[in-house]
Amino acid sequence: MFQNPILSGCYPDPSICRVGEDYYLVTSTFEYFPGLPIFHSRDLVHWRQIGHVLDRPSQLDLDGIRPSAGLYAPTIRHANGLFYVINTLVDGRTTSGNFIVTATDPAGPWSEPYWLDASPGIDPSLLFDDNGRAWYCGTNLVEEGHYRGHTEVYVRELDLKQMQLTGEPTVIWDGALKGAIWSEAPHIYKVDGRYYLLTAEGGTAHHHAVVIARSDHITGPYEGNPGNPILTHRHLGLDYPVVGAGHGDLVQTQNGEWWMVLLAMRPYGGYFYNLGRETFLVPVRWEEGWPIVSPGTGRVETAYPLPNLLPHPWPSRSTRDDFDAPTLADEWNFLRTPRDEFWDLRQHPGHLLLQLRPERLSEWVNPSFVGRRQQHIHFRAATAVTFTPQNEHECAGLVLLQNDNYHFRFVIIQADVPVICLIKRAHGAEEVIAQRPIQPGTFFLKVEAQEQDYSFYVASEPDIWELVAGGVDGRILSTPVAGGFVGAWIGLYASSNGRDSSNYASFDWFDYEELKIGD
Repeated sequence: MFQNPILSGCYPDPSICRVGEDYYLVTSTFEYFPGLPIFHSRDLVHWRQIGHVLDRPSQLDLDGIRPSAGLYAPTIRHANGLFYVINTLVDGRTTSGNFIVTATDPAGPWSEPYWLDASPGIDPSLLFDDNGRAWYCGTNLVEEGHYRGHTEVYVRELDLKQMQLTGEPTVIWDGALKGAIWSEAPHIYKVDGRYYLLTAEGGTAHHHAVVIARSDHITGPYEGNPGNPILTHRHLGLDYPVVGAGHGDLVQTQNGEWWMVLLAMRPYGGYFYNLGRETFLVPVRWEEGWPIVSPGTGRVETAYPLPNLLPHPWPSRSTRDDFDAPTLADEWNFLRTPRDEFWDLRQHPGHLLLQLRPERLSEWVNPSFVGRRQQHIHFRAATAVTFTPQNEHECAGLVLLQNDNYHFRFVIIQADVPVICLIKRAHGAEEVIAQRPIQPGTFFLKVEAQEQDYSFYVASEPDIWELVAGGVDGRILSTPVAGGFVGAWIGLYASSNGRDSSNYASFDWFDYEELKIGD
């Protein structure tokens, strides 16, 4: 058996492709840089990140972008000896729209973007037909829609030499249900000579759903499956352990099995999901020309029998990052595109140095923040930081981030003496939850979460922890409270809060691990 989700934490909008015996998967990243993590698997269950598709500032301009804008819904495909990722950049300050990048090696380097003209809408996908033609498939708002969220799916041919769309767009779908909203995540597959359009509708929250249609011609007409939606959890109630199932992509194994990757959420502590939308895996069986998703139950289960593939687990990784490598590990991200290197791993080997800069976490900027996803309902995160604030404006420490207006900052500040301070920002207003004086030098900071109860600790000696604040309500880190599309991040942060500074904070290590209930 394997356990769902296969990627825990904020890994939404998964797309998958197979090349021989290897599987590759990408997910959305919104305002975070680098963009689009790419994972490799040999058995569909164990995944290892091998890099990011967009890891150079020249590829990805996220300057000033609002929270939960940025990169939406990538699709990964392989043809002609190349890997293709097609994606949308939403609300970019200089450039927005749909683009393609390519690579011969999925670990990179990936090309600069090929921007696609006359490709309105979001969630683009590609089909490489067996006759050598390539097709673009995307969604767009209906020009004279009958209701809010009335969207349509269209196709256009793609000229691979010019990397531009050609011919006229053909609308092929506008939803399975009457009044269906936000048709998205369209993928077209050719199975046994027929074209199948898999798409989602209902919005990417509780009423999400997966539907399918088929045609003898790529441009239609398409007939909907009378069993639509072929997957949804919207009828199972707000207290069901997995909700919001949708945004699927299909893959066939080399042994003939079919599987679907999709997103869903796991609420806890009420209808709150701090981990955001995660990646799940479900089996698919074909009957009478239609796919049956999760046969026998029609639901995303938390456990399934393993795929008929040789198990291929990857070597386990340490829970601790000692910052010994010359570059940051793949799990670390920045907010928006970094235009200068405010972090340093070489000046003091074995330490991550963060420069204090004027940018704040509460602004749509690129602050001195290095973070990773919260991936577990019960977790512990800790760090060792050496920092001496030079005035009352400077701070450094740990943060738990949902967006600019919803986060916790557990930071060292300067009052009459150094103080460790827990600041809650919610609805754009700030509140000091707790603070206590500390001695200058090296500090150890820790946060532990048991569901929505977060506790914050400080120590001046290793493992001699003092509680600063316990039982802090973590629900502000959830999308139903904060809005948007992302889950919570945990990170290291330093700021001079609008002032120039030459100061820096030195982080010796960062530790993140899942906690068992009762730990």
